[in-house]
Amino acid sequence: MNFKKLLLALALLPMVAFGNEATYPLDNAPSRSSLSSLQNGARLFINNCLNCHSASSMRYNRLRDLGLSEDQIKANLLFSGEKVGDLMTTAMRPADAKAWFGAVPPDLSVIARAKASASGSGPDYLYTYLRTFYKDDSRPTGWNNLVLPNVAMPHVMWQLQGVRAVKMVEIDDPHEHGKKIQTMAGFEQLTPGTMNSAEFDSATADLVAYMDWMAEPGRESHRRLGVIVVMFLALFAFLAWRLNESYWKEVK
Repeated sequence: MNFKKLLLALALLPMVAFGNEATYPLDNAPSRSSLSSLQNGARLFINNCLNCHSASSMRYNRLRDLGLSEDQIKANLLFSGEKVGDLMTTAMRPADAKAWFGAVPPDLSVIARAKASASGSGPDYLYTYLRTFYKDDSRPTGWNNLVLPNVAMPHVMWQLQGVRAVKMVEIDDPHEHGKKIQTMAGFEQLTPGTMNSAEFDSATADLVAYMDWMAEPGRESHRRLGVIVVMFLALFAFLAWRLNESYWKEVK
């Protein structure tokens, strides 16, 4: 890479770093770490996300870490002839996805880490994004999103949440006297879903918790190992300090 290309790359770094910045305020994703929540999140992920997206860094058999047996994985989470040791891929061809949605759906293996920004954590982004779809007949899919305006993705969990529209109200423009502007005043429920609002938020929290776990399945074991290493180093430092004291006491 020559000097000019290096300067160009450095100039683009801020754009890359803040590319995930959300303009819509993000909600804090509830913390879910129980096996039952993660298992439910895995079920929701496989049923709703793997139809279009892949998670090519994750194998189905890794779900054993969530307390599921191979028989449970086969019976409840494999539907199209996959094997327990297979990667979580989608049958949708990239060319078809681009034709239908205008873009190839991204791999979701580490999406919970990739979406972290100054606006909030990756789980915060996903939790807010999945709960802010609304009906928009001007869009090709019929759906839009507050976190990611003009999103190409349809609302895959609309049957659970129901169909909602954005309610707009007119307010005085704070920057120009006598002018009115439209602002969002919440959602209007057009048709009910199979879940009420609290149930859908809870299910979304489980899904996001699973995606966060999937981005780093070994996180908890790494943390436990880190605690053990710190305790060992503390013990070693104490013994080294006492040995040093004893040595110099004899010298003096």
